[in-house]
Amino acid sequence: MSRKAHTLVAIFVAIFNNMAVSQETNADLASFVSPFIGTKNMGHTFPGATVPFGMIQLSPETGNQPMYINGQYNKKVYSYCSGYQYNDSTIFGFSHTHFSGTGHSDLGDFLIMPTTGRLMLEPGEASNPGSGYFSRFSHDQETATPGYYQVKLSTYGINAELTATERVGFHQYTFSKSDSAHILLDLMANIYNYDDKNVWTFVRVENDTLITGYRQTSGWARTRTLYFAMVFSKPVKSYGHKKYDQSPYKGFWRKFNESENFPEMAGRNIRAYFNFMTEDDEKIKIKFALSAVSTEGALKNLQAEIPGWDFDQIKGLVREKWNHQLRKIEVKTHTLEQKESFYTALYHTMLSPVVFEDVDGNYRGLDNNVHPSDGFTNYTIFSLWDTYRALHPLFNLIEPSRNADMINSMLAHYDQSVHHMLPVWSHYANENWCMIGYHAVSVLADAAAKGNTSFDLQHALEAAKNTSQVAYFDGIGDYMIFGFVPEDKSASSVSKTLEYAYDDWCIAQLASFSGDSLTASIYLKRSANYNHVFNHKSRFMQPRLSDGSWKSPFDPLQTHDQGFIEGNAWNYGLYVPQQVDSLVSMMGGKAAFSAHLDSLFTMHLDDSYFEQTEDITRDGIIGNYVHGNEPGHHIVYLYNWTNEPWKTQSRVRMIMETMYGAAPDGLCGNDDAGQMSAWYIFSALGFYPVCPGSPEYALGSPMVEEAIVHLENGKDMHIIVRNQSLKNIYVKKVLLNGIELKAPTINHFDLIKGGELEFLMTSKPVLK
Repeated sequence: MSRKAHTLVAIFVAIFNNMAVSQETNADLASFVSPFIGTKNMGHTFPGATVPFGMIQLSPETGNQPMYINGQYNKKVYSYCSGYQYNDSTIFGFSHTHFSGTGHSDLGDFLIMPTTGRLMLEPGEASNPGSGYFSRFSHDQETATPGYYQVKLSTYGINAELTATERVGFHQYTFSKSDSAHILLDLMANIYNYDDKNVWTFVRVENDTLITGYRQTSGWARTRTLYFAMVFSKPVKSYGHKKYDQSPYKGFWRKFNESENFPEMAGRNIRAYFNFMTEDDEKIKIKFALSAVSTEGALKNLQAEIPGWDFDQIKGLVREKWNHQLRKIEVKTHTLEQKESFYTALYHTMLSPVVFEDVDGNYRGLDNNVHPSDGFTNYTIFSLWDTYRALHPLFNLIEPSRNADMINSMLAHYDQSVHHMLPVWSHYANENWCMIGYHAVSVLADAAAKGNTSFDLQHALEAAKNTSQVAYFDGIGDYMIFGFVPEDKSASSVSKTLEYAYDDWCIAQLASFSGDSLTASIYLKRSANYNHVFNHKSRFMQPRLSDGSWKSPFDPLQTHDQGFIEGNAWNYGLYVPQQVDSLVSMMGGKAAFSAHLDSLFTMHLDDSYFEQTEDITRDGIIGNYVHGNEPGHHIVYLYNWTNEPWKTQSRVRMIMETMYGAAPDGLCGNDDAGQMSAWYIFSALGFYPVCPGSPEYALGSPMVEEAIVHLENGKDMHIIVRNQSLKNIYVKKVLLNGIELKAPTINHFDLIKGGELEFLMTSKPVLK
């Protein structure tokens, strides 16, 4: 960029940020979103086309890594949790379903790839040009904005454009003149792919433009079926498929040549192709609808959401949907990069959970039966070990009705569960049991605590209690017997004990809201079980054995075999959000606790302590504090329980400045279905939900200069930050509607009344 251009940008930023915050000046907030922002080496967020919370998440696959090579786990596959890596220069096609930066993966359904020339059905190897149907591409010829993706497939000279509604992907491919143009439908492609992941595939060529079918897969979701309906904008010239599975029994189908122009395709592993004649600059469009219920459901979704063929119209409608969502919070920031980081984070918080029902309200349930959603919209993708911490609390603030739908989806999951459990980590009518705890109870309690009770509280309490008593789940039986999870009975025992104790507290809150004082008393007592894994001699949470002894030897820095998962005693041991005052007292009082936090942020953690943990890299670590992973997200706010809350303010600002950015590697760890970004949104506004299930937020140091949060109740919360700058990171005073707050907390019910929250900033710590 020229020096003159830099000057013009600087002038534009100065003018823009001096404008008042209003819907008029921020009419196109989507322009501040960068879908490319992700991580350097881990599961990237996908840059493709989707609407807020849409089931269709249509995005390029830039790699083709199998999950296993010669029976051994392939570590490279982890980089493709979301299908896209910014450092790649190849595209293998465009799939319709994705996760956003998760630590494990699945999906990548129904890959479409346009090609020309010799028909190739093998994907090929990225290192070997011409070995398969993949194409080269350059970021110079690539665009991604909310709801729209474009790239030039340089190998074929094809311009690919994608947009999407909730249930329908819309492709537009611009070809040159060719008598050998192809659209490939790779029904073998999956994310985290391995031999035999496909269970069965079935395709029907209904006529010369309509293709229907379904595919069953067994992966992270071990029993998953998706139906599709695909429509071309022009008739197919010819078509065919190749079947890659070898079945000794072919029945009487052997009388047909099934591979060419035969209107039924069935098998475990199939790649289909559709041939066309094209003129220069001719556009072939494809509408691709999904349903977890039936082909009929997919066809209904198709007709309801994209009845016509105007790609630009749908693209514009999708962009406006994003602007409507992003306008829920309007901000003025000191720099353009801060604005881009903020709105990209807000965008990330709206990628999941996703709508999981047809336009007629039918959905496939956990019991594999079809159910009507009665009075709610059904959602899926609940990465609850991550998202209960800040994502669902954010929904309770800016869109409680949607969060209530998600809660009713969780209660439907419970009703359909043969284990009588709420979801742990669920997607696409499956429970995958990933991670520890059962944190749907936190989502229920947080909603109830914040007045969002558009669900049956008694039903929620019943579901929470039953979930907490499933003895065969992850050490719960021993937890109920011993008051802690013994390490010789169940690994990650300290983490489980701490998480179960917090979940017990959440159940106690639900019981209180439901008027059940006996249950509240029982679970409040259980919520103190963290005491049983605290060693008063070492002042660390430590693993215990079933005989009551402490496991030995003990290394508080070690992640593995020391009672913790994705953390250690130094950081995960600080997880007692329900009773922080008690934790402070156990660790020697406010001064000692503050010193412990100081050491956490300043000590060195050697790579050997986390090199075997895929979710953690040096990029997300400050000392021994791991911001790149969720269990520590509350820690920086714990100084508020000492006499030095200014340290929270300093470190929150430092984390926002160093762990987030507007570059393609702008996240320091997996976004984990929006949790990493939700932390940023709360912190940028100046407060954070340390303990979901409580109406109290801990105050921090806001990044914004000004913000308006448009609340669902019709009121506006106006945040004003006086004397904001890169140096003025400390809070001198906080006023709520002109009245000074005396404690470093603010109540949810005070916020949703609307009005003005004012921060007065200074460059020096304000000492108590």
